[in-house]
Amino acid sequence: METNALPKYDMSDNPTNCCPRFNPEGWDEQELHFKDKLFVKAKTRSIFHIPINMGSVFPKTFAAIEKVNARDDNDFIVLSYEPSSWTGEHYFSVNKDVPDEEMVHMTGNYLTKVFEGPYKNAPKWEKEMKEFVKNKGKHVKKTYFFYTTCPKCAKFYGKNYMVTVSEIE
Repeated sequence: METNALPKYDMSDNPTNCCPRFNPEGWDEQELHFKDKLFVKAKTRSIFHIPINMGSVFPKTFAAIEKVNARDDNDFIVLSYEPSSWTGEHYFSVNKDVPDEEMVHMTGNYLTKVFEGPYKNAPKWEKEMKEFVKNKGKHVKKTYFFYTTCPKCAKFYGKNYMVTVSEIE
């Protein structure tokens, strides 16, 4: 895949007016290559990996991004990483700097894998991803999750897709 490109995410298929319906086609077992790919970084608080303020942090971050037209619907992803049971880090892809937000440039090679099921399976899927990467002769440096829909939209669609995105070496 081309540098900094992401698989297609059809933002127009959005009957909930919240999260678009996720189509996993083109996302599973992809290689992504980032070179100074630009993201807004936001943090959430958690209690034993359960986010407690995501409902306020995500809308605030999206509003800041949309205020300056920094989101490209053809190049969209939010990567989530949990450095501890108490904190979540979320990286929103953008196409330009967003004032008053922490900006991060990512460079590296990544592999993706799509999973479907409840959020509680994330630790199991992270282990499966490590095995998948190992079988490719690579090593995982860090694994992010792309939660494709919020819990309310996942219930509406009847599917809860999550994409693991592992930085590899």
